[in-house]
Amino acid sequence: MTPILSVRDLEKSFGKVIAARDISLDIPVEQTIGIIGANGAGKTTFVNMITGHLRPTKGNIAFEGRDITGRAPREITRLGIARSFQVAQIFPSLTLFENMCAAVAVARGPDSTLRRALTSLRSPRTVAEAEALLSLFGIAGFRDHRAATLPQGVRKLLDIGMALAAWPRLLLLDEPTSGISIEEKYDIMSVVIAALKARRITVLFVEHDMEIVARFADRVLAFYDGTVIADGPSDQTFADPKVLSLISGARIGKPAPVTTDA
Repeated sequence: MTPILSVRDLEKSFGKVIAARDISLDIPVEQTIGIIGANGAGKTTFVNMITGHLRPTKGNIAFEGRDITGRAPREITRLGIARSFQVAQIFPSLTLFENMCAAVAVARGPDSTLRRALTSLRSPRTVAEAEALLSLFGIAGFRDHRAATLPQGVRKLLDIGMALAAWPRLLLLDEPTSGISIEEKYDIMSVVIAALKARRITVLFVEHDMEIVARFADRVLAFYDGTVIADGPSDQTFADPKVLSLISGARIGKPAPVTTDA
């Protein structure tokens, strides 16, 4: 089966500084992949090249067998790749529901002109899809709350839900649990992963919380100094001597399922 994403000899340099180098990997359909590494390791540079926000210096990127190297972000989104950012990209003065409608309208618009897309903001099709996304992420209870007043966890779920409005087949998440309290982060991530699996979406997520990665990733890519130093199932990657020495500092295993007494 053709990988949904295939990267070969990818490199990005800024003058004499090499931010990413020698990256070659294949991503199968519907896999959930965690990306770890210290700040400056090349994680975000890698994601930005995949999504078109940076043009690679060399190498190529194929999505579903089609070369997308250097294409514009909007074109890449139209092909089926979406992303969310560490800071939620939402309209703070609009309600949660209006934000979701706006995302659906833009995604379904005939072109990239925001004004034309928003003419269908309350069309039956837009409303139905927005309602479905609110239900999928369990945030319908906040439907009429202004986005600026939403709890951080709900803002994250809204942002990721808005990224799904274009029905991507590959989604890249940048720090999906950043800013979320320790008490909430596992529940929030559980909602996110369940929603994405329900739509059979392949996921790459950048995350600094190693326990989150260990619990939710099928596979882990460890970045250091611009390249991938380990790639495999989470237990295998977290046990790699280079990862222990350069990134995690301690062995990390997949947490046991949470159980409650009868």
